[in-house]
Amino acid sequence: MGAAIELTSPDGFRPMAYRADPPGTPRGGLVVVQEIFGVNAHIRSVCDGYAADGYVAVAPALFDRYQRDVDWGYTPEDITRGRDVRARADAAAALMDIVAARAVAARAGRVGIVGYCWGGFIAWLAAARVDGLACAIAYYGGGMPDAIGEKPRCPVLAHFGEQDAMIPVAGVQALAAAHPTMQVHLYAAGHGFNCDQRGSYDAAAAATARARTLAFLRQYVG
Repeated sequence: MGAAIELTSPDGFRPMAYRADPPGTPRGGLVVVQEIFGVNAHIRSVCDGYAADGYVAVAPALFDRYQRDVDWGYTPEDITRGRDVRARADAAAALMDIVAARAVAARAGRVGIVGYCWGGFIAWLAAARVDGLACAIAYYGGGMPDAIGEKPRCPVLAHFGEQDAMIPVAGVQALAAAHPTMQVHLYAAGHGFNCDQRGSYDAAAAATARARTLAFLRQYVG
């Protein structure tokens, strides 16, 4: 359903991206933010799914600044090298690539952003620092509780797993308390529960979170 495109970021860098278009008139646009495994098969399928629901979905390759063509799975080796690249990744640079993706998605109308894992954290930062976003959705955004002081400028929906060893529930609760207008949902699941390529995939939690995400997008994007 989708295709590779090239973006132009505000600093002139040209990252690649995956773009998926809906079969009919778009409801709006959606920036999809990768995990630490690049714009891989899972992220492309996520884009295809949102396109089927009516959104022009654009997933910028945020690791292109450090290593081109990152497309990894979920083996222990993949996790190690994903963490290595993430450790070199600059959040400000990632947000510039988000701006470039938003500009493309905006041709379809209002634009939301959704991110997964590290991408959930980037979506949280984008909600506070990137202009022109109608809403933001974060799935198990690692680092969000540590960035509790960010001040989102658009409505935010966040999904977390109660059994996520990397994001303690106490941190999620503190984040929710500090941002009472944000919608925060906890699921009886672990980290990565939305990804059907991981052992931690939880079909029930993924379905519930997706229904809530689509309702959120319908409300704020179209």
